[in-house]
Amino acid sequence: MSADGMGADGIRVDRMRGGGMGADALGSDGLGSDALGSGGLGSGGLGSDALGSGAMDSDGRVDVVVVGLGPGGEYAAGALAEAGLDVVGVEAELVGGECPYWGCVPSKMMIRAGDLLAEAGRVPALAGTAVVTPDWGRVAGRIRGEATDGWNDRAAVDRLTSKGARLVRGRGRLAGARRVTVGDRTIEARRGVVLATGTRPRIPAVPGLRETPYWTNRDAMAAKELPASMIVLGGGAIGVELAQVFARFGCAVTVIEGQDRLLSQEEPEAGELAAATLAADGVTVLTGARALDVRHDGTLFSVRTTEGDSGPLRAERLLVAAGRLADLGALGVESAGLDPAARAVATDGQMRAADGLWAVGDLTGRGAFTHVSMYQAQIAVRDILGEPGPDADYRALPRVTFTDPEIGAVGLTERQARERGLRVRTGVLPLDSSTRGWVHGPGSAGFVKLVEDADRGVLVGATSAGPAGGEVLYGLNVAVHAEVPVHRLQHMIYTYPTFHRTVEAALGALR
Repeated sequence: MSADGMGADGIRVDRMRGGGMGADALGSDGLGSDALGSGGLGSGGLGSDALGSGAMDSDGRVDVVVVGLGPGGEYAAGALAEAGLDVVGVEAELVGGECPYWGCVPSKMMIRAGDLLAEAGRVPALAGTAVVTPDWGRVAGRIRGEATDGWNDRAAVDRLTSKGARLVRGRGRLAGARRVTVGDRTIEARRGVVLATGTRPRIPAVPGLRETPYWTNRDAMAAKELPASMIVLGGGAIGVELAQVFARFGCAVTVIEGQDRLLSQEEPEAGELAAATLAADGVTVLTGARALDVRHDGTLFSVRTTEGDSGPLRAERLLVAAGRLADLGALGVESAGLDPAARAVATDGQMRAADGLWAVGDLTGRGAFTHVSMYQAQIAVRDILGEPGPDADYRALPRVTFTDPEIGAVGLTERQARERGLRVRTGVLPLDSSTRGWVHGPGSAGFVKLVEDADRGVLVGATSAGPAGGEVLYGLNVAVHAEVPVHRLQHMIYTYPTFHRTVEAALGALR
């Protein structure tokens, strides 16, 4: 970590102080009853309008207004201010967004702890004996002390304002071309507005659900004590990651997924691996199942499902992990000529949504990933500054589900490639077909799957699952992005013994 808190990956994380760069800025978030208090901010967080009336010029005009200060928004506001523009950032919650406080950073702390418990359980098969006593308090303490500073964003605010940007607390709303209202204040932007307000959890229309004290990811991240039992609605990345963590600490977990497999947006092999992994950790997985209604009796949740022949499921907690959605209507996008009922803001290659309006992050519908938000923000900043640069390119969009084993993927799945009319060849090899996978022993479950556009002879998608699936993905990401010919990949040297040698074998298995 450099002296100014910049990591080698370009993401700022202030260790022991909170306020790292987050996954996205948030609007209202449907918090459960135990979240972070009625104000939505931790005890050390700033209230609304943190920097007060002094944040505006006398005429209420600035160069750029950035609405939402998650990773893309914070980056854009800081970079534009450092370039000499007069920038105001508008944020209703914590500067840094979802990722450092309720998403990727605290969840990976949980996952790291759960993985250590699992590794200890593998010791008898490989190295001797080990006795481990899980302690959720250690995990909760690290999240509060190292990741979030008790959900206090002062470090992030100081980082932003030190670059010359100014902060206004509140919910920003478009009010015409280059105009933003925050409460009773109107800010005019000479050059334009950047929207980076992210998404919020999608709460399914299940009868009775909204009247119960359900959890979202925010409540799970803030949990000081481990529940004895938990039902998870949703088998996507968030649902399976948290299900595995909680189960490894001794919570009895059931996952309900409406699709016919977990991780339904990824390859079928990925969903099968996730289901097998969760089952090995004691998680009950119900796929092709829907919740019919939800009740809470003051102590336990009761969930009736389409698979509930033996009666309703009961648990101490109910985690809703059914995806996320944008609320464009709350942003007043119709005043800029956009559809408030749309699922996402459509942009061109330079992230322009309209004249004088840019959008970055989850709001654009390109995936709820920190790396996408940052990537898009860099493009928008260049465009606002009049600097040349390539259009956004999502052909090689990478993503990782941080279960154990990790499931990394880039580009198109086999099904997506076929739906686009491509002539497809695939190669699938289990990870233990490599020497490294065999040597690794317990915990080595995984595979490599490659998807080739056979007419062009290049990879258009790949999945790498295993103990280092997210890291092995890097080489595949380069191959897809740079359109490296498959025949060249087949004739390069692959280090022995490594997990990534499975890629070489999968290339040879393309059919």
